[in-house]
Amino acid sequence: MARRKQYKEEEVIEKAMALFWRNGYENTSVRMLETEMGINQFSIYSSFGNKNGVFLESLKCYKNKIKIITDRLEASNNGIIGIKTYFYDFLEFAQDNGRSRGCLVTNTVNELGSKADPLLLTELQKFAAHIKNLFEGNLKQEKSKSKATVTKEANYLLTSMLGLSVASKIINTAQLEDFIETVFINI
Repeated sequence: MARRKQYKEEEVIEKAMALFWRNGYENTSVRMLETEMGINQFSIYSSFGNKNGVFLESLKCYKNKIKIITDRLEASNNGIIGIKTYFYDFLEFAQDNGRSRGCLVTNTVNELGSKADPLLLTELQKFAAHIKNLFEGNLKQEKSKSKATVTKEANYLLTSMLGLSVASKIINTAQLEDFIETVFINI
């Protein structure tokens, strides 16, 4: 007879997500996951397969958390202003005890790059594509923009968002706000 789990997967994955977000993928060991999640290694492997499986579930958790601001962007009828609001919303979202954690996806891409597990890399790319699609949707609300301009500007905004994520971890709020304002002068 199989034993019943003594934990809720959603709760332990949220803890794992916070650990990956804080330490990065490579600097997070299975032992650290055991401690943070409050479950043993057997339970980790039984429920999630391996560290990569825990991370993939953590990424789903992250996407669910950031949905609060991506949904707002998706529902926006304000074109460029909606995207600019998303940039500011992201700064607030990434805060933890007065420090910015950046974006879990961006942090992982910066850390692992092309050496990431193919499945993991695919999930990271899907997340970036989703954000770019949201930018395109808002840019299309600006009737004066051609399809080619929308694509170019969405690419520019996605790259700017990645830069904002990294920069948010090391520079002050005034500098970040200057960056955002300058990004939108160019749109």
